[in-house]
Amino acid sequence: MKYKLLLFIFIYVYSNAQTGEEFFKKAQEYENNNNYKKAMEFYKKAYTQKNITASLENELNKKDEVQTFTKIKKEFYAKKMAKSDDPETKKTIEQVITSDFELYPYKKNYLLPATYDLNERDDRKQFETKFQFSVEKPISYNFLGLDETISFAYTQKSFWQTSEKSSPFRETNYQPEIFALFPYENSDHVKAYKVSLIHESNGRNNEFSRSWNRIYLETYLKLSNLFIIPKVWYRIPEKTDEDDNPDIDKYLGYGDLTFFYPYKKHIFELKLRNNLRLNSQNKGSAQFDWTFPLPYSVGETNTFGFIQVFSGYGDSLIDYDKEINKIGFGIALSR
Repeated sequence: MKYKLLLFIFIYVYSNAQTGEEFFKKAQEYENNNNYKKAMEFYKKAYTQKNITASLENELNKKDEVQTFTKIKKEFYAKKMAKSDDPETKKTIEQVITSDFELYPYKKNYLLPATYDLNERDDRKQFETKFQFSVEKPISYNFLGLDETISFAYTQKSFWQTSEKSSPFRETNYQPEIFALFPYENSDHVKAYKVSLIHESNGRNNEFSRSWNRIYLETYLKLSNLFIIPKVWYRIPEKTDEDDNPDIDKYLGYGDLTFFYPYKKHIFELKLRNNLRLNSQNKGSAQFDWTFPLPYSVGETNTFGFIQVFSGYGDSLIDYDKEINKIGFGIALSR
């Protein structure tokens, strides 16, 4: 019986490997003809077939199946939890146990335990810890009939003075936003564009309070493996007596430009910002991010090494009008 099972697995793997290859070739044909919807369907088929084949190959080679945290939680629910007779109650229990709330990484999630500011400052130590948490929650799909996705997102970036005696949080910036992402199918290079309403503040009072609201438009361009992402924004005006940072445009400008280049398991990202003032008041910034694979024993759960270099204005809201030059080392939990 064992040998019959192995023979069946071998025949299945061999025959379906050919099918997966055919799906992939068909998807490429559709993509070359600018039919991206059909191409995506066949890419999904090829991907699914590849996963099935890989799973069977693992069985054939007697390799242990890789367990994901989501899979472990779903198996725990299936084996250990008593099921309710009411379908809605059953679904609620499963959702709570498996934590399946359709939350996805949005911007980069990372921890930089060691960052170092090249300049000495009176209000802080040069060495501190920086981390960012960012999630997206889809709200609706194709509501406008344009294949768009409407989502809510939340990003929080914190600066932690871990070298200080009491280790206080020096600054935290909060960014809730709601946006619509529209795919674009009539171009070989323009892939999508996004329209967003975003608020950013640091949650502090009096002279330390910083906040602004913007509407921005972002476009995704692709040239071979290079992604180019230009963004322009409009600051929503505030009353003069309520504006915590009336001159923020002079330092952060009206947009930024991101270059994103994946190479094998590495990602190189450069974000440039400038106020476009061609005089002594010219201000800007450059941020370079490099995420790279860690040794297998460390990075097998989608964890990556991360190096970040920042120079210019706007590293944080409290420092929007200060020139910061710093470097950080740590890990990225999403990319």
